[in-house]
Amino acid sequence: METLEAIQARHRKEQRDLQSRITSKKKNATKKTRKGVNEECTALEQDLKERQELELAAPNGDRDVDEQLGEEGEEPNGVGQNTAGNGTATDTNGITDRLKDTTISSDTHTPTQYSQPPSKIQTQPSSEPTVQIQAQSEGQGGKKRNRQKDRLARRAAEREEAADAAEQEAWGMTDHRGLERSSLERTFSTHGLIEHEIRPDGHCLFSAVADQLAQRKIPILPSSGNGTIHKVTGEGEGKAPPYRVVRRVATDYMDSHPDDFVPFLEEPLESYVPKIRDTAEWGGQLELLALASAYQVEIKVVQNGRTETIQPSGGHGQREAEKKGDMTIWLAYYRHGYGLGEHYNSLRKKS
Repeated sequence: METLEAIQARHRKEQRDLQSRITSKKKNATKKTRKGVNEECTALEQDLKERQELELAAPNGDRDVDEQLGEEGEEPNGVGQNTAGNGTATDTNGITDRLKDTTISSDTHTPTQYSQPPSKIQTQPSSEPTVQIQAQSEGQGGKKRNRQKDRLARRAAEREEAADAAEQEAWGMTDHRGLERSSLERTFSTHGLIEHEIRPDGHCLFSAVADQLAQRKIPILPSSGNGTIHKVTGEGEGKAPPYRVVRRVATDYMDSHPDDFVPFLEEPLESYVPKIRDTAEWGGQLELLALASAYQVEIKVVQNGRTETIQPSGGHGQREAEKKGDMTIWLAYYRHGYGLGEHYNSLRKKS
């Protein structure tokens, strides 16, 4: 029989093995499978905990474990039994009770009259006491089965089988995150860029653009063609975080050039602009075009397998870049790399 120390050592090994397995599952989970994998891992941990608690309780006495788990339909050995001198158990009380409960019928249906002598009446004992007697006699020869333990073991086996199937399916899936990362890093290396992490909080596009503007010493409040500084409604440098100023620059440009954006919107510009300006709504292609035009810069977005270039309206930014030097800002776009979904990082030049 396994000692308590051996059981505890085995439990520690099982816990380490389970943690390694859970770590592997979570590492290979994608955005679509993450919720199911987390639920599966929680179930595996709970099953292991329940099983180990049962095994630790067993050395204290099988009867205590049975009572704690609430066995159903089992009675202690020896109830209602008398032991004869030769060691054979007889259930005289049970036979008497069955005789009392026996329904006797006659042709006349009179309780006090019989069609034959009482001694010859064939009684039909109920099946339930017979089943109990058989269960008791079987229990005398060995240890009782614990039905609660059997149910827990069966449920754990079913979950283990489902977990193995899910793991096999995960191994067969394409590692989109890894492939995307490899493609982006090759482009970073080609252009001499290093990645600057931006917080994934819904403002990532505007924060990344603000970082790029600061790297190239481009004023966050853009100027018009005649050198006049545009005022951003209700905001100014030092009064709002940079991403908020960049949001307002984008929406102010969209407000003043509606024909460039209305055909691509699924809602009125009057409701779209406040949402982009005042909330953490994600920015996208339209906001990149507005920012390229407002700041008169070229924006290059490095993504999986390609690099997209956004030119300002009319190509004026390209001519400005030729006059002033490098006016190109670089962003990295992730579709699979972050748990919240699409994300932008800033790409700085290697020093």
